[in-house]
Amino acid sequence: MLKDFGYVRLASAVPKLKVADTLYNAQEIKKILIEADKKKISLIVFPELCITGYTCGDLFGQEVLLKSSEDAVCSLCDFSKDMDIIFVVGSPVRVEEYLFNCAIIIQGGKILGVVPKTYVPNYSEFYEKRWFTSGSNIDYSEIHYARQNVPFGTDLVFQDMDRSEYCIGVEVCEDLWAPIPPSTFLALSGASVLINLSASNEIVNKAEYRVSMVKGQSGKLSSAYVYASSGVHESTTDLVFSGHSIICENGAVLKESERFNRESSFIFCDVDLQRLIAERRRNLTFREAKEKFKKPVRSIAFKQSNCLGLADDDFIGYVEPHPFVPSSDEVMNNRCLDIFNIQVSGLAKRIEHTGLNKAIIGISGGLDSTLALLVALKTFEVLDLPRQNIHTITMPGFGTSGRTYNNTIRLCKALNTNLKEINIVDACLLHFKDINHDPEVYDVTYENVQARERTQILMDIANKEGGIVVGTGDLSEIALGWSTYNGDHMSMYAVNSGIPKTLVKYQVKWIANNKVSEDVKDILLDILDTPVSPELLPTHKGGEIAQKTEDHIGPYELHDFFLYHMVRYGAPPQKVIFLAKQAFGEKYSEGEIKKWLKLFYKRFFSQQFKRSCMPDGPKVGTICLSPRGDWRMPSDASVNAWIEQLEK
Repeated sequence: MLKDFGYVRLASAVPKLKVADTLYNAQEIKKILIEADKKKISLIVFPELCITGYTCGDLFGQEVLLKSSEDAVCSLCDFSKDMDIIFVVGSPVRVEEYLFNCAIIIQGGKILGVVPKTYVPNYSEFYEKRWFTSGSNIDYSEIHYARQNVPFGTDLVFQDMDRSEYCIGVEVCEDLWAPIPPSTFLALSGASVLINLSASNEIVNKAEYRVSMVKGQSGKLSSAYVYASSGVHESTTDLVFSGHSIICENGAVLKESERFNRESSFIFCDVDLQRLIAERRRNLTFREAKEKFKKPVRSIAFKQSNCLGLADDDFIGYVEPHPFVPSSDEVMNNRCLDIFNIQVSGLAKRIEHTGLNKAIIGISGGLDSTLALLVALKTFEVLDLPRQNIHTITMPGFGTSGRTYNNTIRLCKALNTNLKEINIVDACLLHFKDINHDPEVYDVTYENVQARERTQILMDIANKEGGIVVGTGDLSEIALGWSTYNGDHMSMYAVNSGIPKTLVKYQVKWIANNKVSEDVKDILLDILDTPVSPELLPTHKGGEIAQKTEDHIGPYELHDFFLYHMVRYGAPPQKVIFLAKQAFGEKYSEGEIKKWLKLFYKRFFSQQFKRSCMPDGPKVGTICLSPRGDWRMPSDASVNAWIEQLEK
């Protein structure tokens, strides 16, 4: 069930309305509620003052309007007695001689609470202080409204009795635009779902800024944020409203409405609250702010069952299959440029600090070593060092294919590096003899002897030439431990250590398209088209690659997906499986996903000892496995709990 994975279905609605016609407005809200309830929505938010219309002006001083708005709320309570959905409407609420612009939270015919607007704008086109009083510093904790005694105040949060991660905080329009929005304190006091009832008029470019505000607040507070703004049927005497609805999660827009819609409408999606709480747990700054700035709140409990029956197949949303790879070309270009600059800057600093102006790189004709070489090339350009100071060493062995060998030679010559070829076959055969190993037995010893021989050569040449060995291993290999300990596992600076395999491909492709000549580009494109392989086992008779990595350990796109959701958000095995099924559809069966996830967990845990002594390298994205930075884990931790849940 979706609830088991922390999902809640949220909605933002914009009903048609007639200014000051509360009966009509209530009927339009009811129509939306019927449809929303069918879709098992947990929470739906309506715009500011949607019961009366935001643009009533001095009519807010009329007894008729105030009485009819309260009657409309009563009718909504009566209408929703058999509904489990929580809905939030905006209405003027009078308390003694004061009038407040309020959000009214209703479920099952009961008003859970009334939250008044804190910041009442009185500048430019806004003139609200003529009618409304701020909800800050009020003396009322409870009021009698719509035939009920209800909690009243800006200090209310609404907590699901069955799900600790589901807690709702409410603010109204201008509150979001304040230097310190009330939602900040509500989030620090536990609210994971923030909602805003708004009446934000349209002017040129305001919609973009509005989206940035909602995204920013949801991102800063590691929260969901549901925003609903008044539609085109408000008065257009001086202003036009567009009915802008936005649902964000942790700084990302999940859903956004089409503006200027003339019919009643709503948007909805499933939001991952477990992910938000995991983000808050790992964010020490959020926790520190909570200790310093959280305010006392009154928690109003509610219980809900309408969304509890949502099955996995009911999921509404999009799960990115390649979470490390940007989906748009524009973002991709900017991301690749940033990554390239981070890699180059890191290597440049290390070269300057050591005073060693030469780089030694083992080149295999594969993606990782190619990317490391391209980074070194740009670094030496930045430092105004000659390309001949880049020593590219190709070391063909038992499994080197003609394709990778030829690409290595062509690339290094095209880039004018200091190329040296050292065949390792004889050295490895001698070592097999020394350790009494049968060279016809293609086991881990057979493979690792080659990897360590290559690393020894690189280290010794670095000593001889006065340079540093530039490591080529990527983040995916580090996560899986897919390297030979003290072989390709080791270097003097590892430029690719923060980049997962799925992103390495795009990084090399971006460089091919933007940073090199056409002849080099052709070589890079052929390298991109070559199967990933350590080339440690003998080739087929025709010289083709016999050992393909993904045949043995599974698709890198799956492992990168597992890595992202496990490390970034602490997702448990069953949830990772659910997310993978959503992301990849029918590309992989559930059995395949479980098979490779089990291998991922086993390797991730068993190979921590390699990460505990991995070389320095620049952090590139939000996930880093350096033992000196983001990931600290004992090398002898047990994987049993993860495997047990996976196999349930």
